[in-house]
Amino acid sequence: MKGGIVVDKVSMTLKVFFDDAFWIGLFERIENNQLSVSKIIFGDEPQDHEIYDFVLKKYHQLHFSPSVQTNCKKSHVNPKRKTREVKKEMLNIGLGTKSQQALKMQYEQKKMISKQLTKEQKNIMKKQSFEQKQQKRKDKHRGR
Repeated sequence: MKGGIVVDKVSMTLKVFFDDAFWIGLFERIENNQLSVSKIIFGDEPQDHEIYDFVLKKYHQLHFSPSVQTNCKKSHVNPKRKTREVKKEMLNIGLGTKSQQALKMQYEQKKMISKQLTKEQKNIMKKQSFEQKQQKRKDKHRGR
């Protein structure tokens, strides 16, 4: 808190890596010690300007996972140390464990929603079928 104003820190990182046959981008957003993740598939290897255009034009279309609690200790980092960490991170292929948890939660959430939609559609179909049978029985009873 500075001068009575609450300052929220938001951190955003984009990791681009090759996974089997596709290039994948992993957006990690940390806001109020809450990590949420969004995964996109680029297909071919994206160039810097393509990534920049994507961030500018399509960032608002990303669907982030539910938030996961994370510990954030951000302080001033020496630029040389930051460069070494970036190089080290570039060698590390794959998803971070917190990111994996967030993606798994997003997957489970989508799975539950689709399951619920299919159940509703099935119930609507049963109801329509039942009404058709009832109408057919009424028509037979009336001699049509």
